[in-house]
Amino acid sequence: MKRLIEVAQQFRNDENGAAMVEYSILIGIIAAASIVAVIAIGGWVGSQFTGLCVKLGTNGVAGSTC
Repeated sequence: MKRLIEVAQQFRNDENGAAMVEYSILIGIIAAASIVAVIAIGGWVGSQFTGLCVKLGTNGVAGSTC
């Protein structure tokens, strides 16, 4: 019985699992923020190229339009 109490106390005092969960959540937040940033920048770059194409009136091929 004493051994069971010791194991339970070691399990309670062990913080490795909690740290792993915290790091996992942090990695998930960073990944989500990165994905949102890439999507936002991609949309901005796409709109910049579309605007440039409209201003030039062509997409680089003679006789074509945007």
